[in-house]
Amino acid sequence: MTKPTVELYALEDCALCAIDDCALCKDARSIISRASRELPFVFKEVGIDSSEDLLRRYRGEIPTIFINGKKVFKYKVDEAEFKKRVRREIIKAGMSRISKNRPKPTWPKFSQ
Repeated sequence: MTKPTVELYALEDCALCAIDDCALCKDARSIISRASRELPFVFKEVGIDSSEDLLRRYRGEIPTIFINGKKVFKYKVDEAEFKKRVRREIIKAGMSRISKNRPKPTWPKFSQ
């Protein structure tokens, strides 16, 4: 089974966040951690402060969560919706695998 990839773009040091008492990144990490106990996915945290380009692109949009390369959340992560989206990706991967392995149907040939 191919596991979906979940990426969290956030500041590694939340003390650098421009918003006082911002707990959004911490909340996102907690939600992803809880979901990982129920659902199989690969988790990758990307520290935007490790690159000038990432910092410029995401500084005002943290945390940003991608699932299989698609942006699905920015700022606040809804736990039920996150799990639903991960499950959807798991199902899509399974359906894709099944359709690739399915033999093509052969149709009888009728002569006229």
